[in-house]
Amino acid sequence: MKTTYKIDPAHSTAQFVVRHMMITNVRGGFSSVQGTVVYDPENPAASSVEVVIDANMINTLEAARDTHLKSADFLDVEKYPTITFKSSSITPDGDGDLSLKGDLTIHGVTKQVVLKAEVPSAETKDPMGNARIRNHKDQAERFRSHVERGA
Repeated sequence: MKTTYKIDPAHSTAQFVVRHMMITNVRGGFSSVQGTVVYDPENPAASSVEVVIDANMINTLEAARDTHLKSADFLDVEKYPTITFKSSSITPDGDGDLSLKGDLTIHGVTKQVVLKAEVPSAETKDPMGNARIRNHKDQAERFRSHVERGA
């Protein structure tokens, strides 16, 4: 059965890794992610995803770099305040993951991309009674990482 879920901005981020000057990787993310997921566990192809990210909420843990990335040299957040993704097709890839094909718009330029996503968990209820789905494999890997580090 197809169900529509609202992306919880308080518990969601969009993260990235980019190669910097062929020397190192720069990691960062956006802390303001909103949108909807329409998910049908029996027929993932009938599912869809729409996401809106506040480009001004970029964080690479380096304030000067973040200011530069927000400038007209890169994201130009004054002119293009959001980054959007709208899926056009979703297909299982056989490893418990999904391929999300769709339009990604950054800095006013739209390109078709394929993003990887894990099949979400079965629907559960949070303590307030709201229906939730989550990325359960990622949660398990983070927990395992903390246990292995003794955190």
